Amino acid sequence: MKYQLDLFGVIVPNLLLWSVLAYVVARVVSKVMGRVGFYRHVWHPALFDFAVYVCIVTSFVFASKEFFS
Repeated sequence: MKYQLDLFGVIVPNLLLWSVLAYVVARVVSKVMGRVGFYRHVWHPALFDFAVYVCIVTSFVFASKEFFS
């Protein structure tokens, strides 16, 4: 598994790429949950969003380790 990516000549860590992708996915998930009305059942929406973000980042890291190694 490579821990760095060459992005237009700039070496960046893989975690940065997965973090940015997870942020985009987490924002989409947050918008969907907001439209559905899921946040009415959540005690602290910001904390819940952060937990969803961490779960998505973790999923991406483990999936990349499994598929790209």
